[in-house]
Amino acid sequence: MTRFAGSLVIVSILLAGCAARELLDPRDGTVPAGVDFSGNWLIQDGSRENDRRIRDAIRRTDGIKDDEIFSGSERQSTTRGSRSKSGYRGGLVFVFLETGKSLKITQTPDGLFISFDRSVVEEFRFGENRSISIGEVEAQRVTGWEGQQLVVDTLDKNNMMMTERLQMLDDGRVLERKITFRSKEGDTETIVQMFDRAN
Repeated sequence: MTRFAGSLVIVSILLAGCAARELLDPRDGTVPAGVDFSGNWLIQDGSRENDRRIRDAIRRTDGIKDDEIFSGSERQSTTRGSRSKSGYRGGLVFVFLETGKSLKITQTPDGLFISFDRSVVEEFRFGENRSISIGEVEAQRVTGWEGQQLVVDTLDKNNMMMTERLQMLDDGRVLERKITFRSKEGDTETIVQMFDRAN
């Protein structure tokens, strides 16, 4: 094989690796008429077990087998605090998930602010398509509307995706939050949280 042919092979491999990175398409940023999530919301009793279910869903979709978590290389990288670096083979999109028993939602013409248990505030801008990060973990976030649902897609560099869907039910007295984790292979796990309006 000539040096030129060898270079072509290397370039082709690099391009194939780059092409494997998924990108999200923008969503509609126009707020549907009459849809306003603003208010205080309390989680229903039936949703209180969701923390465990969320952990199980993440474990099944992060792309790491249970027996690999405690293997030598994974244990060393965890000990050094570098699980979030590019060497980590699994998905890390779940670090962007916030949960709480009570939500305070403020909606403006441009976006949504959610306070989880009066401690963490998350901002979602309607029509956004941007990069977000926590520490060394980076992801693409796209937020917009599908009918009456607000949809937030968050995709990490290992193609693990988290989709959050918010919609109001029962004439605005109930808020449904669906959280779907999708592995890079396409396997999905969905958790549903239900909240009652508190005011």
